[in-house]
Amino acid sequence: MTSESPADQRDVRLAKLAKLREVGINPYPGRFPKTHTLAEAKGLPEGTKVRIAGRMMTVRVMGKLSFATLGDQHGRMQISVSQEDVGETFYKDVWKKLVDLGDFIGVEGELWITKTGEPTIKAASVTFLGKTLRPLPEKWHGLTDREGCWRQRYLDLAMNPETVDRFRFRTKFISALRRVLDGDGFMEIDTPILSTKASGAAARPFKSWHNSLAMDVFLRIAPETYLKRAVVGGLEKVYEIARCFRNEGMDPSHLQDFSMLEWYAAYWDWTDNMAFTERLIRSAVLETTGSTEVVLADGTKVDFGGTWPRVSFRELIKKDAEIDIEAFPDATSLRAAIRARGLEVEDMDVLGRGNLIDALYKKVSRPKLVGPLFLCEHPIDLSPLARRNDAQPHLTDRFQVVVKGWEIVNAYSELVDPIDQRRRFEEQAALKAGGDEDAMDMDEDYLLAMEHGMPPISGFGMGIDRIVALLTGADNLRDVVLFPLLRPN
Repeated sequence: MTSESPADQRDVRLAKLAKLREVGINPYPGRFPKTHTLAEAKGLPEGTKVRIAGRMMTVRVMGKLSFATLGDQHGRMQISVSQEDVGETFYKDVWKKLVDLGDFIGVEGELWITKTGEPTIKAASVTFLGKTLRPLPEKWHGLTDREGCWRQRYLDLAMNPETVDRFRFRTKFISALRRVLDGDGFMEIDTPILSTKASGAAARPFKSWHNSLAMDVFLRIAPETYLKRAVVGGLEKVYEIARCFRNEGMDPSHLQDFSMLEWYAAYWDWTDNMAFTERLIRSAVLETTGSTEVVLADGTKVDFGGTWPRVSFRELIKKDAEIDIEAFPDATSLRAAIRARGLEVEDMDVLGRGNLIDALYKKVSRPKLVGPLFLCEHPIDLSPLARRNDAQPHLTDRFQVVVKGWEIVNAYSELVDPIDQRRRFEEQAALKAGGDEDAMDMDEDYLLAMEHGMPPISGFGMGIDRIVALLTGADNLRDVVLFPLLRPN
């Protein structure tokens, strides 16, 4: 391990960069056509000629022969560089003196197998593809500091193959979801990220200013109301994998900007939705993991196969808090009941009844749930966009999928009655005026769309980051977001 400081090492590499140019080598060429990835090259027959490229991860110089390891996103492979093959001048003056760990190089040569059985490319020529001015993390330990991995993901990817595997899994999982949706006749569309109303969910928005239009705009909380506008227009099955923004607290299972899959299907109800949700998630899990059973970060086994249990929201809270929410018709009485049980809920004095019930559930019940399970029968004032249940109008035709205390899906039969929707928006606006920052604003443009007619609809929203974290054994969403937002150092 070098005793030089990073600044000293940078100065040394800058000098090497100048020397490369001095001897006529372009340290940053425009292209290098490859014939194979490193993983592909390792599987070829001995004697096959290839052109490969990658970052130099290790090197052992033994006189006139060197062995080095290259890395790319598909894996790592050994190369051998000898003075006899690449020439004495290049070997002594360039390879041994000017090449550093972390540099990108291209190699043309043929595959041979060492005495230890290691597939190796014998270099006939070596091409400089990118000079590195700063050293990689120490070769034996890599980048292990967790926050360092988040802040410098490029080093995490370069040094830790398991990180590459995790993000490759994320891509494959999203592709698997798309295949099921596309195969079932859904159409992928785009909806606005900037809008004049923070609508689509009960959450605090990010607010900005639009210079050209001279007006306030909000980053979308969810794509919901625009996807449903598309259903009004006749697109019967639509979905979007959408970046969403909520200006709320951050913890291992919450980020303020995150990815969601939302879809809406005309003429379905929430029971159709539950059946499809089981099939969609089960299929994607099976395709990407090879099994419906997954081991979570803490060793808990979760099986996405079979029929998932349905659990009543009311009965769950009654069991865990000894509070029957239906016995308390307003926030004041419910607040008193919560305090009588010796419980404290954040922002309890300003939350409306619906958000107060939700906060109580998150405190006493959600952390205990393993699942996957469907949490059903949410109160009407907790679900301002969901359809009332015909038999029990104080409840909604809504469900959430919960896995190991994380809500990964929120879904319901949609509210398509514009009169009922206006009444609920008015109630939400009153709560917001009273200090409940999570309550929704009135959205006249969405109501206008509704008044042009909506068919029966059921919809679904799933946090991509959460389910990928669960499936890959990550206990923090930042581990599955390539470049998470962090406070500057």
